[in-house]
Amino acid sequence: MASPSTVDVAQEERFQAKIAWMYHYEGMTQGEIAAHLGVTRLRVNRSLGEALKNGIIRIHICSPHAPCFELEKEFQERYGLEEVTIAPKPVHEENIQDFVGAELGRYLSNLLREPEIKLFGISWGTSIDAALRSMNPCSRPDLEVVSMMGGVPKGSSVSSFSITTRLAELCSADRTYFTAPLYASTKKSRDTIQVQEVFQETLDKLRRADALVMAVGAVSDKSLNTREGLPSDISKESLVEAGAVGDLLGYFINKDGGLIKHPVNDRVIGLNPLELKDRPRVILASGGDYKIPVISAALKMGIFKVFITDQETAEAVLAHDESGK
Repeated sequence: MASPSTVDVAQEERFQAKIAWMYHYEGMTQGEIAAHLGVTRLRVNRSLGEALKNGIIRIHICSPHAPCFELEKEFQERYGLEEVTIAPKPVHEENIQDFVGAELGRYLSNLLREPEIKLFGISWGTSIDAALRSMNPCSRPDLEVVSMMGGVPKGSSVSSFSITTRLAELCSADRTYFTAPLYASTKKSRDTIQVQEVFQETLDKLRRADALVMAVGAVSDKSLNTREGLPSDISKESLVEAGAVGDLLGYFINKDGGLIKHPVNDRVIGLNPLELKDRPRVILASGGDYKIPVISAALKMGIFKVFITDQETAEAVLAHDESGK
């Protein structure tokens, strides 16, 4: 003979199952269920919660986005991020930058409509270029778009000048260019250039920016900076030997997110990314298998609040970090 407690548990389980069936299969509202069973709506609500907790209700989301939601939560917890958006895996790997760019474009379309965003810093990159193609235009004449990086010798649709111009035009916004090369010929010439008033004013705007977006570059010919930006006397091999896994705003970083000890970092004309640690809405948008080490390193710097990538890259970054490479 069953004990009273066993009977009570079985009856409560049956009650939860009945409510779950009426709510999820019969499509009844919580109020209708309460009236039908002669109980309070609060009890119906609590029973649905208990049914989910006890496994009577199991939710399966049939969408390619479902695995991304779990990854987003893991990235938030592991890297101390406030917002994470992960796009589903593309069918073809070569479309990763377009997928990441589309997600970034949607994010920026909403962000740049917020009236409190007055100063917005932007770097360059393929993902950022793709984002501008996905953005909805808006009218923000009170917004100022500020370039975060100097230029490279060869013109490009993903260069600092091009990207800053296109975003400002999309938003009907004002713009400020960083009118200098990315690297000076020596540390001394960098120091001479950077103390000029015009550059100090731009750097000050970036330090005060309400939001900033940037991408990372790998030590690879696939990266615009490595391919076109490096001074002629700086080799990829010397960067790798110094521990570089890639660059952020022209500064080369190691696998732990620290700046490498190399003359190239003393020649960057621009903002040191470590100055952004206390800024809100610092956004990183990047994807691609060749960028895994530098994405991992950038996230460890502790400057980013928002991260946008794709599922394949996200999974690879976690695997990379778990391997301890």
